[in-house]
Amino acid sequence: MLNYFLTRLLGLLPTLLIVAVLVFLFVHMLPGDPARLAAGQDADEAAVAVVRHDLGLDRPLPEQFVHFFTRMVQGDFGKSIRTGRTVADEIGERFMPTLALTVTSMVWAVIFGMGIGIISAVYCNQWPDRLGMTLAVSGISFPAFALGMVLMQVFSVNLGWLPTVGATSWQHYILPSITLGAAVAAVMARFTRASFVEVVQEDFVRTARAKGLNERLVILKHCLRNALIPVITMMGLQFGFLLGGSIVVEAVFNWPGLGRLLVDAVTMRDYPVIQTLVLLFSLEFILINLVVDMLYGFINPTIRYK
Repeated sequence: MLNYFLTRLLGLLPTLLIVAVLVFLFVHMLPGDPARLAAGQDADEAAVAVVRHDLGLDRPLPEQFVHFFTRMVQGDFGKSIRTGRTVADEIGERFMPTLALTVTSMVWAVIFGMGIGIISAVYCNQWPDRLGMTLAVSGISFPAFALGMVLMQVFSVNLGWLPTVGATSWQHYILPSITLGAAVAAVMARFTRASFVEVVQEDFVRTARAKGLNERLVILKHCLRNALIPVITMMGLQFGFLLGGSIVVEAVFNWPGLGRLLVDAVTMRDYPVIQTLVLLFSLEFILINLVVDMLYGFINPTIRYK
């Protein structure tokens, strides 16, 4: 397993290089002049040219990429055009709120999603199954920004129970985490149901029931382990989507996280921040997939790594 892990880890390098090239080209294709935005709308062309030279934007694109990539390998991601602070500092203070919101959303989404999926599979084509799948379809169909505004209107404006913006207490996490995790819970419920329905029909499950084992033991011990492989894969992908896709939710709730930072950076054409954030999100997806592959061996010992 160690050799497999190291091989996969080394395989990240060419992937990250390709992502870095694509991100660099994509960012420089964005409309707008960051030098003009940094200098101010009232600045003359001479002042804008000075700012452009200071930012290194007057160099040829290949030279700019080599400069960016060389610094990135050394751990230097440059300075924010918008604030003048280092990109590492900008991302460092925004990372934990996003991670905490993502973990909170993922925990309740997995618990409720898998619970609804298992109950729907056990009571397949009965009223618990229909109710659970109706909730799942509703969770997938309802847009996150609309759900967030409805929750704020009901629980913050009308009832006054929960705060709307900020991240200073556990109450601030309730509405954003529900908004962010609703779609994930719905996907987990449908995926878990499909996986369990397939496993429940296997011969070993019928054999376990024929031996007179308790139904709860059959479901939790015999079915759960075999049904978790595809569910774990989906769980890892959904966690990556949550971590990198919280932009809308953070904008709705004015959450001080990476999503809001990315929106501000795109607005100001803050190239260093945009490039670093997109690379960070890509690295997160790659590492999550690697962790999911490693979990397979613990969930199902019959899987061997070569």
